[in-house]
Amino acid sequence: MLPPYAAVLFDCDGVLVDSEAITNSVLRTMLHELGWPVSEADCFRLFVGRALRDETAVIEAHTGFTVTDEWLDGFRKRRNDALTLDLLPIPGAVAAAVEIDRLYSGRLACASGADRHKVELQLTKVGLADVFTGRIFSGMETPRSKPAPDVYLAAAAALNVDPSHTAVIEDTPTGVRAGVAAGATVYGYCPPSSPTHNPPEALLSAGATHIFTDMSALPALLTQPH
Repeated sequence: MLPPYAAVLFDCDGVLVDSEAITNSVLRTMLHELGWPVSEADCFRLFVGRALRDETAVIEAHTGFTVTDEWLDGFRKRRNDALTLDLLPIPGAVAAAVEIDRLYSGRLACASGADRHKVELQLTKVGLADVFTGRIFSGMETPRSKPAPDVYLAAAAALNVDPSHTAVIEDTPTGVRAGVAAGATVYGYCPPSSPTHNPPEALLSAGATHIFTDMSALPALLTQPH
């Protein structure tokens, strides 16, 4: 039986790799250095799922510091160093991606809002680089970042599929909105009791039509009629 979608498009952070806590710890430290004692919860709320380059006004409003390219480059270096040391895959994600690659005969992609270097570093670190080779897309290379649909549209175009016939795998309201705007069917991943993930209600409100809590269940979900 043929799979129900033309292709599967994965977000990266929080879906394939457990990176959000690491990245936000580095960002929070740097914001504290600028004099903004932002809490862990507020840092997640304000920045997870968004491109930092799009949120510089928030930082400037709380610190009076004009965010420069040099500061952003410093953040990326410290972030990448931390990820290289401590990054782990989302439980079950590696096996799920390998199985979906088989089920969909390579018609899958990773479409992240992050910069390409970060995405490739992370996929390599957790052993998924080969699965997504040649099918990695960065929102930093499109005119607009998520919640705009640009990166998902670029991925669908590269795979030569109609974006409305794709499944998108996301874990944040911002990412869900991007998938919905692309016309995709969005599966919202929200493991229970995870401080770095959004509750099901937030993903459903953003437009997700399926909610799942265990990445190992995803291959079976993506073979069921929708």
